[in-house]
Parts: sequence; structure tokens; C-alpha cells
Amino acid sequence: MKLSFVTDSLGHLPFEEMLDTLAELKVDTIEMTTGGWSPAPHLRLDELLESDVKRSEFLSELEKRNITLCALNCSGNPLDPGELGKEHREITEKTMELAGLLGVKKVIMMSGLPAGSPEDKIPNWITYTVSWPPVLKDILDYQWNEVAIPYWRGLVEKAEACGVEKIALENFSSQLVYNPETLFRLRNAVGPMVGLNLDPSHLIWMGADPILAARELGAAIHHVHGKDLRLERHLSAINGVLETKEVTDVANRAWNYVAVGCGQDLQWWKEFFSVVRMMGYNEEVSLEMEDLTMSVEAGIKTSISALLQTLSF
Repeated sequence: MKLSFVTDSLGHLPFEEMLDTLAELKVDTIEMTTGGWSPAPHLRLDELLESDVKRSEFLSELEKRNITLCALNCSGNPLDPGELGKEHREITEKTMELAGLLGVKKVIMMSGLPAGSPEDKIPNWITYTVSWPPVLKDILDYQWNEVAIPYWRGLVEKAEACGVEKIALENFSSQLVYNPETLFRLRNAVGPMVGLNLDPSHLIWMGADPILAARELGAAIHHVHGKDLRLERHLSAINGVLETKEVTDVANRAWNYVAVGCGQDLQWWKEFFSVVRMMGYNEEVSLEMEDLTMSVEAGIKTSISALLQTLSF
């Protein structure tokens, strides 16, 4: 496997300075955002689509530093029923087109989350349903069968036409695909181009075991994010892990994103990567650094050190 880097963590730096910083850190592979939830601080999507010259200049800056672009990331909510969904669908389609022009074979995104009915205006994440109230099952049937699967069948066709080979969905909360089971539901309906961007941090707070999840996913692992999470035991043990406080309120949250090694120890990460490699994944692991308990620089250096000690090369 190869260490990569989600460049938004250095979004405060200009494009060239960000690349220089990564080169100094000995990181030579990157994953770049094109829009959606991200402001895409280092990539101008429309500009690169419209201009051969701009694309050449963009690629030249990477080549000067021997940096490889492994994936484009357009994570957002393409299934939102409102203007946001329209905007994110446009960004997604443009990202597929840009991937084709740049020769990038992998796109990272999220599944999206629909509203609960054709009349609703707000996405609805259903996380519990048994026999009551029965409307919850009706919502899920609508979201999957009338919205998500038809959209994704069309998007897979678009991606294939652009030369994209893998779409990796992050198992993020408030998305229709948030774990292996929901990934397989979509994958079985639309084809093996769709797999998981296995991000262990989200699975941890949901109560899952990312190592067992990797075993279950097998060939459906299309990408991996190197991102850690710490359950704050004194709070999660009292209130549980359903957390609505701002991510900046780190002292009072039941869990926090942390630098790699500050949640799970290095032995855990060694086992995780060993199992991921054993399941057949031997591509990039992108550091996504979102630790708000320390400086960006400290978080990046801590995480890179931990990942280089634990990755299965």
C-alpha cells in the first residue's frame, strides 16, 4: 500500500505551497477535492474542464515534484431533493469528466441521502426500524428503490463512459451507504464499479469493528482513508455515541476525530492494514487529518509517522 494525502488538510496554503509542503514531508501521492462539501481549495473544476493549457499547467506542477494524483473526491449529497442536490450532481458529473481528461481512474464520493418522500424537502437518515412506526420502512423503500438505485445506475454509466474504473463511497454518517451491508445493497444493484472508501473512524463511533468490516468487504474495498477516532470514555459511556455537538467542541463531545495513533494504538493499525492487504487491497491510503485537539502541522506529522510505521507495503 502507498501513503496518500487528502489535500484539504492543507487548504489554508496556496496550491504550489501545499505541494511543496507535501514534498518536504516525503508524501508523493495525493487525493484532491473538486467540490461538494469541500470548497476545493486547490482545484478549479470548471477551469480545468475548459482548458487544455490549464490542465497541462496543473499536471506540470505535480510532475515537478514527482507527485501522483491517485483520485478525485467530490463528496457531497447528490440525492438531496433541493438545489444543493442539483449542484452536487453537476459537480459529480463534471468530476467524472475531469477524471477522464486527467487519466484518473478512481473517484471518491458519498452515496447521498434522499428525502423521506417525494413531498419532503430535507434529507432523512433512518437509523432505526423494526415494526413500529411502519412509516420508517416505507421511507427506506422509497429512498432506495425510487431515488438511490435509479440515480446510481445512471451515474455508473456516466463514469464508465469517462473511463473511471472505481467509485469509492465513504462510509459516512447521514448517507444511505454508511457500512458494508448498505454498500453491498447498492453494489448488488448497480455493479462492482461501486465499492467502499473504507474509513475506519466512522465505523468505530457507530460501534463496528473496521478490521472485521475489511474482511467482509474483500474486493469491495476500493479506497482507504487513514483517519482515526477516539471515543471519549467518560462521556460516551454515559450518553452513548449519538453526538450533536459541534466538532469544535472537542472537550465535551462523546467522540472526536484525532490524529492517527491517538485513538487506536499502532498495533491496532498494523492489524487493520494487514487484513486490508490480505483481502486484496494494495493501493493508496489517504491521510485525512481532522484532529482539532492539536495544530494542523502537529496532526499531520503525527499521523504520517504512525501510518509509515503501520502500513502494509
